Amino acid sequence: MPATYLTDRQIGARYGVHHLTPRRWLKTDPTFPKPIRLTPGCTRWKLSDIEAWEEAKANAA
Repeated sequence: MPATYLTDRQIGARYGVHHLTPRRWLKTDPTFPKPIRLTPGCTRWKLSDIEAWEEAKANAA
C-alpha cells in the first residue's frame, strides 16, 4: 500500500491549528516527525509518522 503524505495545511486542519503551527512544532518539539522532501519545493509529512507521534503523545499522557 502506498504511503499517504500530508501538507502543513492538512496537519493544521487535523489538529485545528494554523497551517504554520506544524513548522513551529518542528522547532519546539523534538518528538514531532520531520517532513520529507518529495521534490524541491514540495515537503510533506508521512501520515504513518504523524499517527505514531499521536500515539506516543497519548501514551505519555
